[in-house]
Formats: sequence, C-alpha cells, structure tokens
Amino acid sequence: MSALDLWRERHRALAPQLPGAGLPWLARLRARALERFADEGWPTSRQEDWRHTSLAFLEQSELVAANAGDAAAAVERLRAASPDGHWLVFVGDRFAPALSAIGALPAGVTLMPLADALATEADTVEAAFGRAEDGDSPQALNAAFFTDGALLRLTRGVALEAPVHLVFLPGGEAHGRHLRNLIVADAGAAATVVEHYLPGADGSTLTTAITRIEAGPDARIDHLKLQEEAEGAIHLAGIEARQARGARFASHSLSFGAKLARNDIRTRFDGEGCEALLNGLYHVDGRRHVDHHTLIEHASPRGTSHEFYRGLLDGAGRGVFRGRIIVAQDAQRSDAMQRCDNLLLSRQAEADARPELEIYADDVKCAHGATVGQLDEDSLFYLRARGLDEPHARQLLTYAFAAEALARIGLEPLRARARSALLARLPGGELLEALA
Repeated sequence: MSALDLWRERHRALAPQLPGAGLPWLARLRARALERFADEGWPTSRQEDWRHTSLAFLEQSELVAANAGDAAAAVERLRAASPDGHWLVFVGDRFAPALSAIGALPAGVTLMPLADALATEADTVEAAFGRAEDGDSPQALNAAFFTDGALLRLTRGVALEAPVHLVFLPGGEAHGRHLRNLIVADAGAAATVVEHYLPGADGSTLTTAITRIEAGPDARIDHLKLQEEAEGAIHLAGIEARQARGARFASHSLSFGAKLARNDIRTRFDGEGCEALLNGLYHVDGRRHVDHHTLIEHASPRGTSHEFYRGLLDGAGRGVFRGRIIVAQDAQRSDAMQRCDNLLLSRQAEADARPELEIYADDVKCAHGATVGQLDEDSLFYLRARGLDEPHARQLLTYAFAAEALARIGLEPLRARARSALLARLPGGELLEALA
C-alpha cells in the first residue's frame, strides 16, 4: 500500500469523527481535497514553486507522535510575558479549554474554536473557509483532515484592543495535526492575532496550518506567527489574505524551529488604497531548512506594499525565499518595495533568494533586491578596536542584523517575545538579551 493510499485509509476511518461531519458542503469539500492530494502527491523539486524544497521524502517517512510535555507550564510562561490578551490553546489537534482564557470580549466580536463554530457559525465558516482547489497539495491535505483552529469574527467598526493569542502544542497525533484559522473583519474593524507554535518532545511530527484572512473596507489586521517547533518537526503553512478598499494587513513571520518549515504568504488588493507589510525573520542551523514563498497581488489602484525578509544561516542550514509582486494593468499608482537579506554564519550554510516583480501598469513605483553575505570585516574591526573580543563582536553584529526585522513589530510585548525566542537560539544569547 502506497503512502497516498494510507492517507485515503486514514480519512475513511476518521471522516465520521471530524468536525462538521454532518455538513454536506464540508463533506463534499473534504472529499474533493482528499482526491486532489492523492492525485498530486507531495510536491517535488520538479515543480517550479518547490524547486528548493521537495517533500518527496514524506512518501517514505514514518511520522512519530510527540507530546506537549508540561503544557500548562509552557502556556503560563507565555502569558506571564504578555499578560493582556485573549488566549485559545490547542494541544495536538484539539482545543484545550482548561488551558485557555478567552476573557471578556466587546460586543461584535466572536472568538471560538473552529470545531465549535461549525455548529453555531456554519455560514460564516463556509463563506471564509476557501476551496479544495486553493494552494498546493499540502493545503488540500489540510482541508481534508483539519480538526480545529480558531474563528475570529469582528463586526463593522469594532476594534479589539488586546491581542488574540492562538497557542499550538503537539499532542501525540501520529498522523499529524491539521489546523485552520479564519479571521473575518468587517468594515473598519481592527485586531492583532498571534500564532505561537511551541516545541514538544522530539518526534517527526507533521503540522499543516492554514490561516485565512478577510479584511473588509478600511479594516486593519496585524498578524504575527512565531514558529519554534522541535528539531524533527515538519511545518507546512499558509497565510492567505484578501483586502477590500483601504484595508491594512501586516504579517510578521518568524521561523526559529522545525527540521523543515515552509510558509506560503499571499495577499490580494481587491480595492483601492490597500496597504500591506510582509516582514519575516528566520534562523536555521544544523541541517534545518526554512522556505518562505510570498505573493502580493496589486489588483487595484493606489496600493502600497512593503516586504522585508531577513535570514540568519548557520551550520549546514538552508534558507529559501521567493517573493512575487504582481501589479495588474489597472493598478495604477501602485507603490511596491521588496527586499530579502541573508547573513551566512558558516561556510556550509546556503541561501536562495529570488525576488520577482511582474508589472503590467505604467504609472507605478516599484523596486526589489536581495543580498547574501557574511559579517562585515570593517564592523568587526571597529568593535574589536573598542574592547570587544571577536566572539562577542560577531554575536553583537548578528543580533543587530536581525533586530531590524524585530523593530517592525508594533506591540512591545510581542516584540520582546520574538526577541527572546531568537536570542535563545543564538550563541551568547543571554548576554545579548541583557544588552537588548
């Protein structure tokens, strides 16, 4: 029996127990998604979008369940560092109410586990869920098997002041965990959403995670994702946003864990005057591999997008970035800027950076660029001349390179959380944290 046949068998066994099993539209969507995954299989390097990140090895890999360890202690540490907010915690592929603290919500805000929303907010879920044909085959697998996640719905003009924290811990699921989050913001609404993916015990765990964002006219959504999974984990994720007139969307993607992590981040300007910030920072060491693929579609006039990704690459790690900005013929007066900068910290590290612009309008301001290099010798000499030894000078310059990405995170508690996660991975991080 092939690996794809095994997924079919798993789905037949699990289908009656999956959330929303009684909803005809969802049953049809799951069936189409499963067949699509079975037809296409795992992406390989023969596909252009996966040239540097083949998943063919998953055909022969056996997934090993991991446990969350002391989940309560892990969540408590997070909440101590950022006490304000609304917390939904998931262990494995299920909501953990005992660890969660949603708190009081203002009128016009709905926040609940997606599995529950399928029973009480089915129309909202159906409208925002997406299609079986969306994305690549891992996204189809997610649609077929998803078990939980979060639904956040904000009605017109509602601003949720405290962040929404979605915390995901591993939980012993041998077939992987498949999570989906839906964020729907009506006109003028605003919210900040943070996704934390925490490590558990070592294991070859598989996570697929899809977050879909519908930003209405003049809505504002800030989204931060902090991925810190264990060294043996496989993390395949997508963030898909659609912006109406004047909507603002900010994405901060921080990838500091997992054996292999792939993040596809896309947004589309469906109305005039949209703004988007795509900000990313990744650190790889050992033989870890991180891939960011982004797409910004300027489909309407007077849109502004700024995109900045930075990579720290050590050991035999590999970082991949491919960013596309498409400016449609009718998207006049668009302003788009894209950069990817990578810092190689060892001779074996590898960086692949491929920024792309496709411009079909003639009244635009667009630029892109990429760099791959090592620490500047003149800067090292400057610091050593002022009393720092070489290891500390290198550590300080490495952190300074990453700090520019962290500085774009607006809320200080979230910026501090991201900074601590990065410094925990860097040599001399304790000293650097004291200096920071």
